[in-house]
Amino acid sequence: MEQTTTDALRQQPDRRRGFLLFLRDLAIIFVVAVLVSFLIKTFLIRSFFIPSGSMENTLVVDDRIIVNELVPDVVGLERGDVVVFQDPGGWLDSAPEIEQSPVTAAVEWFLSLVGLAAPDSDDHLIKRVIGLPGDTVECCNALGQLSVNGVPLDESAYVKLPVGESRVSQIDFSVTVPEGSMWVMGDNRWNSQDSRYHMDMPGGGSVPIDDVVGRAFVISWPVSRWGWLGNYPEVFDGVPDPADVPADSGATTGGE
Repeated sequence: MEQTTTDALRQQPDRRRGFLLFLRDLAIIFVVAVLVSFLIKTFLIRSFFIPSGSMENTLVVDDRIIVNELVPDVVGLERGDVVVFQDPGGWLDSAPEIEQSPVTAAVEWFLSLVGLAAPDSDDHLIKRVIGLPGDTVECCNALGQLSVNGVPLDESAYVKLPVGESRVSQIDFSVTVPEGSMWVMGDNRWNSQDSRYHMDMPGGGSVPIDDVVGRAFVISWPVSRWGWLGNYPEVFDGVPDPADVPADSGATTGGE
């Protein structure tokens, strides 16, 4: 009986030590997971939610998307890419500050740290790249189409227009995209405050490529909306590089 009691007393420290080791390992795993998530969010991918209908029907309000942050620094931009970018200045109205409890603010900060929340989505915009540096973008021709470097585009695969409308822009324009910039437009073409509506600003409506956060490549939430986001290369396949466009093609230059 005495021997049994002694053995039980010896086992108690071992159990406590085993439990403490378990807690230590759990803490290490948690810290490593947070660090890895932070590095992924900082350098590879990031989550955003869609606050407006300017990209319908490709993206709808409250969709959550995953953005590849290797674009454009490591992987170059292409015409047709759907990109998230910082407000180049004056595109967005200043949003009122929402008061949060300390607990809610702390939770949101942590989730944003690991890429599971996007509290700054309202400070960014998402549009489709139509023109790259040197491209001449014009609209509209007799069929209501937009042209890039003189080549009309069939954008029916992604553009949303009002019923009975064929013009892909309410306004006519002709611009040449400056070096280091891009021309962007929303897929909901008649309900998007995109490059067309900021032509009186520095850059003539074009957005500095340096403002790009990354390329959206997947809808991650809700599950019913899950899917890949393509850039429709077939739409832009026939567009020549700006250097290959004849000087007498009739293209005009717009913007500052």
